[in-house]
Amino acid sequence: MAAKAERPARKGLIGRKVGMTQVFDADGTVVPVTVIEAGPCKVLRLRSLERDGYSAVQVGFLDKPRRLASRAVRGQVANLESKRSQRKAEAGVVALPKPGCEPKRYVREFRGTVDGVEVGQDLSVEVFEGVVRVDVTGTTKGRGTAGVMKRHGFKGQRASHGVKKVHRHQGGTSMNTSPARVFKGKRMAGRFGNERSTMRNLKVVRVDKENHLLLVRGAVPGPNGAMVVVQQTNLIKKVAGPGAPVSKKKAGAK
Repeated sequence: MAAKAERPARKGLIGRKVGMTQVFDADGTVVPVTVIEAGPCKVLRLRSLERDGYSAVQVGFLDKPRRLASRAVRGQVANLESKRSQRKAEAGVVALPKPGCEPKRYVREFRGTVDGVEVGQDLSVEVFEGVVRVDVTGTTKGRGTAGVMKRHGFKGQRASHGVKKVHRHQGGTSMNTSPARVFKGKRMAGRFGNERSTMRNLKVVRVDKENHLLLVRGAVPGPNGAMVVVQQTNLIKKVAGPGAPVSKKKAGAK
């Protein structure tokens, strides 16, 4: 069975959420935007289908102090002389190219085939030139243990006689004698936030090459300063046009 051809990798970078502000369009419309410090990211490794079983580009963002990086981590970005490397060289094993940089704090991979990218190359926010919409992935703010009203939007119980000090409780949770248990997935109080979340199809408002800033319309998960992954979106929305099918009304409908 022939191997499935992999798709080209979507343009992407690792960044850091700076905060929210607002800008004005050419016609004076106020646009709420999130400012993201996207890159520069160092290309650490290129995955290949023959060697790794899949194609991808591995990038790193922000330097990590050497005192916090183990020797194994430092050996991934620079050539460290060791007896093991000498034995491999004597056996004819060709070592993978290293970027020759400082260890990185955040490392991510973007799946797919990539052309024109080399190990050690710096990727800046310029990769998003001409990109209209992006997907932003991050970790939402952790809000600890929350009740059902804050976590799921329950309305609570009635504020009337007979309801004493349980106005924010969720009420009954189980069934009757049959099945006499609580179904899995029942919405209850518990940990709220601190989960991986992706905002899809956000519009790119502005690209600031000098300051490595990317302005996208709308909100982005996570607090200010949190790490986010920005990728060119693969979500295509179908817009109704002249050739779009028109729904037919049933006979007798008004």
